[in-house]
Amino acid sequence: MYEPPPSLAQNGRVTPTYQDLVDEISGLLGVPATLESRDFELIAFGAYDSDADLDASALDPVRARSILTRRSTAAVREWFEGFGITRASGPVRIPPTPEAGVNRGRICLPVRHRGVVLGYVWLLDSGTLDDARLAAAMEVTARIGVLLGDEARHGADLSRELRAVLDAEAGWQRDMAVAELRTAVGDRADGACVVVCVTPWAAEVPSVRTVPGAVALCGVTQGLAVLVRLRPGVDAGVRLLERAGADAVAGVSAPRVGLGELGLSWTEASSAARAARAEPRFGPVAEWGRIGAYRLLTALGPAADPAVAPLLSPSQRELARTAEVYLDCAGQAGRTAAVLGIHRQTLYYRLSRVEQLTGLDLGDGEDRLLLHMALKGARL
Repeated sequence: MYEPPPSLAQNGRVTPTYQDLVDEISGLLGVPATLESRDFELIAFGAYDSDADLDASALDPVRARSILTRRSTAAVREWFEGFGITRASGPVRIPPTPEAGVNRGRICLPVRHRGVVLGYVWLLDSGTLDDARLAAAMEVTARIGVLLGDEARHGADLSRELRAVLDAEAGWQRDMAVAELRTAVGDRADGACVVVCVTPWAAEVPSVRTVPGAVALCGVTQGLAVLVRLRPGVDAGVRLLERAGADAVAGVSAPRVGLGELGLSWTEASSAARAARAEPRFGPVAEWGRIGAYRLLTALGPAADPAVAPLLSPSQRELARTAEVYLDCAGQAGRTAAVLGIHRQTLYYRLSRVEQLTGLDLGDGEDRLLLHMALKGARL
């Protein structure tokens, strides 16, 4: 028997996301489910691991286009609405129509809240879904309707309110901006949240409902800021990177309860994104608590130390790399030579050249600290 994830089954304070509920429907029925808004904008889709789901026909042109572009065309919308889905209060079966790009039959579960249709859950009709199982799925769609209704009541994306918090100076201005955002967010402001920074972001700013766990989001200079409920924070970063492009990275702040320290959370998230850019081992989604010394390095100014500057020229890239690996290896020559794939004598020669160029003594702890920080900082 299917059991919902613990986060959904428990009567705790964790609010399920759209993705949670779509996955619950997929698991309950054993078929892929897709959630779209009433404007046919993709909100979430669940991949169900079964033979039917692996069948190429499951990804017919309409479903593939919806998932890839996150929106159905006006023609597709009009065609589906012709089956009465806007008026229905229960499941609507739609037959396969290859000429319309629908190779597999569909079952539409209207998502309503207080009598108003707010979206649709789409199922691939396997021919095995009886009325009892569909009735159970409709109970889940009712919970989705509550989320959509709550979102509509408090405002969809809250871009203006979130941007006001991020732009405000510390003090009474930020306090007022936070109070306005808290009022707009409502009960969702009470739980633990993280802030996610994605950069660069050249695509259109997405709808908050399409980001797992998102409470509010806004575009910022060359990036995207998202306030996300704690549990799906990293997942939200991964999903956003899929839409941001190959060069994008994401940073996730430390979790905090309430909205009072959003400014600090944004600093952490953007700093973690910088660390992910500088050190691929942190990314592509870097968490503030896992970036180590970069928590301090990202707070420093961009100026390089004059002593280290000669080592940072393009012509000295090999020496800089040697010095950084040597310091990463805590000054252990054997480990350093093995990592670089060079002989120890070659390593010693390079290290002596580093000392000549910088005037630093690699046997002195403070000089080593300065060099290490400068080399790491140069990546930022």
